[in-house]
Amino acid sequence: MKMIRLFLFLLICCILSGCCGPKEAIKGFCGISTKVLEDKRKDAVARDFSLDFDTTRTKIREVLTKEGSYIYSEDLSLNLIAVFVSETDATPVGIFLTALDVDNTRVEISSPSTYGKETIAKNIFGALKGTLNEKK
Repeated sequence: MKMIRLFLFLLICCILSGCCGPKEAIKGFCGISTKVLEDKRKDAVARDFSLDFDTTRTKIREVLTKEGSYIYSEDLSLNLIAVFVSETDATPVGIFLTALDVDNTRVEISSPSTYGKETIAKNIFGALKGTLNEKK
């Protein structure tokens, strides 16, 4: 009996000491991890808009809901909205928001899938197009 407990204890320790922490492992197991979106942020499509941060976030949430995307996570510390392209297409897409100043916000869209990134970018940038800030 002690051998079985020892084996199970060691097995759990091995699983939890993998290349990611237990929190990220649990998120990955549940299908709500945002690590891949954070890793792909360097390849994100970005645009600047002449809107304050809160208004931009609200409009993006409205567009995502209207277009049928499924928001599966919001991380306020990263200013990230993580979505699936639709309720039937589980391609993850991350929308990162950065307040440039009081009246300007940068929107970055990342995804491991070019299709997912372009689809969500088209919807969001199209909805926010009237407030596009061409200054880079």
